Amino acid sequence: MDLHSLVVGRDLMACRFEVVFNAGEVDDATEIAVDALDLVEHIEGRITVYRDTSELARLNAAAAAGWQPVSPDLFALLLHARGLAAATAGGFDCATGALTRAWGFLERRGRTPSATALAAARERSGLDLVEFDEAAGRVRFRRQGVELNLGAIGKGWAIDRAVAALRAAGVPSALVHGGQSSVRALGVQGPATPGRRGWKVGLRHPLRPAERLATITLADRALGTSGSGTQFFVDRGKKLGHILDPRTGRPADAGVISATVVAPEAADADALSTALSVLGEGALERLAPRGGAVGAVLVVPAAAPGAVRVVVANLDDDTCVVESPGAVEIERVA
Repeated sequence: MDLHSLVVGRDLMACRFEVVFNAGEVDDATEIAVDALDLVEHIEGRITVYRDTSELARLNAAAAAGWQPVSPDLFALLLHARGLAAATAGGFDCATGALTRAWGFLERRGRTPSATALAAARERSGLDLVEFDEAAGRVRFRRQGVELNLGAIGKGWAIDRAVAALRAAGVPSALVHGGQSSVRALGVQGPATPGRRGWKVGLRHPLRPAERLATITLADRALGTSGSGTQFFVDRGKKLGHILDPRTGRPADAGVISATVVAPEAADADALSTALSVLGEGALERLAPRGGAVGAVLVVPAAAPGAVRVVVANLDDDTCVVESPGAVEIERVA
């Protein structure tokens, strides 16, 4: 059966955002999509660290001097991020802007900091340095130089807000993605016939981007993928990726080529995929337990040269179909 879609897109958050509808299903679909993308653009203007005028940048500049009021929705996101940091044992931490800056990834010009610079950045990093006044909705930093950076959760949060806007507009089915690495699905792709569910999303092979590694069906769920395949630099022959381990202050070194998480909301999928990139395969039981709300697909090196092992956790065969293009080992875990 041919499926026809209407796609409305815009360049936002350093990637291409798109809202995808079933063609002919929604009246005024283009206008509704434009409104959703306007919302994402507004959110970007509030949480970007690349504009001194954003709410987050102003918070970073002032919070070491004393309590700063934060908009209720952003304050709720920061509280949620603090909970995710605890749930991941520090594998995800949004208060590591000083580390991102020290390694040059903020300017997308990676470099290895000196031992002194790295130690100084570590002393200014971590959510334990951020205080929350939940009654008044205020934040302050315990040390000068602390920086919040929502790069590992903000895109997903914007997608969640856009999907909420689509629901409020009466849209029954749609797919919203940011750069294809953060995705959330609503309803059903194509006609809602018996047995049909969700939207099918292709997962690229992290080492061979022209090949599809798997197809994941998202039924009112979200997907986030993290990896350092495109953002890295080489220092003394070693490839160093842009995903930093908040616990060590250094690029993640858990042997993960890519981590994909399926969760109810895109913000969680993004943050948890970053955490799994940091923590590695040993964290699957904790973050994607059998019967829980979160599933995961990890791609790690296999024993054979050039081969990869695909570890699927808490996703059944109907939800995740691994399409082996060769040199792939598949392992499903509880």
